[in-house]
Amino acid sequence: MSIAGGHQRAVEAAADLGFDCVQLFSKNSNQWKAKPISPEDAALFRETLLKRNISHPLIHDSYLINLGSAKEDLYEKSVEAFLDELRRAETLGVPYLVMHPGTPTGDASGDPVESGLKRIAAALDRVFEALEKDRPQRPDRTDVLLETTAGQGANLGWSFDHLARIIELSRHPDRLGVCVDTCHIHAAGYPIIEKQDYETTFASFDRVIGLNRLKAFHLNDSVKGLDCRVDRHAPIGHGTLGLEPFRHLLNDPRFREIPMYLETPKGTTEIDGVTLDWDAVNLKTLRSLILS
Repeated sequence: MSIAGGHQRAVEAAADLGFDCVQLFSKNSNQWKAKPISPEDAALFRETLLKRNISHPLIHDSYLINLGSAKEDLYEKSVEAFLDELRRAETLGVPYLVMHPGTPTGDASGDPVESGLKRIAAALDRVFEALEKDRPQRPDRTDVLLETTAGQGANLGWSFDHLARIIELSRHPDRLGVCVDTCHIHAAGYPIIEKQDYETTFASFDRVIGLNRLKAFHLNDSVKGLDCRVDRHAPIGHGTLGLEPFRHLLNDPRFREIPMYLETPKGTTEIDGVTLDWDAVNLKTLRSLILS
């Protein structure tokens, strides 16, 4: 949800559409820096969450950040920016910051995947340790969710093994969880349409990473097909995933308490001559899939 006019605006927009959780950026997602969040702004955000009965706020980091880069200037700039993202999330009292792991740009090593994963883990450790130094002044702790990616280009994180390796390499594995994006895992080659495939995919996730680390879902249909490695979201039921994967997820007792967020395309659609917000349409579609 947009934060134009203040972070509380995202909460209000989510509540007005009927959602009970919200994901937002803490600043412009295509800018490196932003003015600090004032105590007054943070208090208003927290008050609005309570007033509008919105739980599980989640922040997504800037798309510019690349903790996997082998280019020193970009890597250092990304570490600094990610530290700022976590500080902003803690100021707002948000429990998780979700991030795309990164891309090994400029890596000339023989194994850019492994070296990229090592850089990501090292960057996360630096950020966590920097935060611990000013912990007495920061009562709220924000942990990091590694998002599954589509594997577009050289992006890391499309394989469950990538995320497991980052967690293994980190000195602070207790600070790391995972956010599963349905479009992304489909694009990365993990089938979830047929019930047996769905069960096999999440059995693999449990074996490689552990379901205990799964803290959030992004619910998105996919424009492209299985194993396409293209990150392009579609409205629920209007892409190559269809409705079945979402029916499986929404009725899976293992995931009943895990928050799920829409990242489907914004805008409006016309249904029976009535113009409706796509977010409201997607939410209604998802709720219709829940078995009573």
